[in-house]
Amino acid sequence: MAEKIKVMIVDDSSLVRQVISQMLNRDSGIEVIAMAADPLMAQEKMKNSLPDVLILDIEMPRMDGLTFLRQMMSERPIPTIICSHMAEKGSQAERDALASGAVAVIPKPQSGVKTFLEQNAREFCRAVRAAARAHPKPVALRQNKTSALSRLATLQPALKNDRPKLSADVMLPLCKGILPRTSERVIAIGTSTGGTQALETVLTRLPANTLGLVVVQHMPENFTGMFTQRLSGQCQIQVREAKDGDRVRPGLALIAPGGKHMMLKRTGSQYCVEVRDGPQVSRHIPSVDVLFRSVACAAGQNALGIIMTGMGDDGAVGLKEMHDAGARTIAQDEASCVVFGMPKEAIKLGAADEIMSLDQIPKAIVSYSRNA
Repeated sequence: MAEKIKVMIVDDSSLVRQVISQMLNRDSGIEVIAMAADPLMAQEKMKNSLPDVLILDIEMPRMDGLTFLRQMMSERPIPTIICSHMAEKGSQAERDALASGAVAVIPKPQSGVKTFLEQNAREFCRAVRAAARAHPKPVALRQNKTSALSRLATLQPALKNDRPKLSADVMLPLCKGILPRTSERVIAIGTSTGGTQALETVLTRLPANTLGLVVVQHMPENFTGMFTQRLSGQCQIQVREAKDGDRVRPGLALIAPGGKHMMLKRTGSQYCVEVRDGPQVSRHIPSVDVLFRSVACAAGQNALGIIMTGMGDDGAVGLKEMHDAGARTIAQDEASCVVFGMPKEAIKLGAADEIMSLDQIPKAIVSYSRNA
């Protein structure tokens, strides 16, 4: 009897993992040997047994699927099928997946996933069989991309970042003094690991008249555009990848593009954003510290700063600068964080006026907007 094709499924949806597993296990030549909710969990399980084929989602907590794929393909190639709603036919995500070493890409819908998978079970099994016959070659890890893997150094001590840790000083000086009066207010949010889900929780609960938001989410290039498009379709407010010169206005959240810094600027009585190239600050680009310092300088007491789930300490100093400039500041609590790194460091510095659960943060934003 021929040996079965061993498959691992990596997807943060328990429903998707269950449906794909049941579907593949009905094929006598395929066996699902492991499932994981994110790439870090998958790495741990691979220490015990390597699959013949990997089925991998893109958007997941702690590490995105393409970063994991690139790292894996540079070290120990495994035939990989990308299965994600982000990887539509002809999309940048599909091109990135194939360029990173995926042998096939299967787009899944955002709704009706269970029905879609069951209806396409035969094609899915064929894709697994074809992938098992592939012999992917190592793909060089691209160094010009900001890798989420490097941001996980605290979980994986073997990975080291020897570059000097730069502060926001390399992008803009810390302003001091009294700002000109204005009635305009702004909300600034910074987050990293686990932040895509946290932002979805927060932004989908905000009404259309919410004050303008500026957001830094640590994310590689090419991902923020797709992420903002998906969020905008779920939210009452508009969510958009920021462009240089965009005005900050009520009902709009501007998210810093991957690979560029975003800073708040004052133009008369209004705010706009400046999007610029630059070095990594606090080992990130975009950097929360850069955004928060710019908000401290441009808005001062007319701002609300929120630091949420994330690894490391990016944003902690910036939130303290906002606090010292008179802004109201909030840190997400440990219980609701995927990783209690950035909020913890901000709390240690005395940067947070309040510590809140993820569910409380949208209410605080709504209250702040109403009282503006």
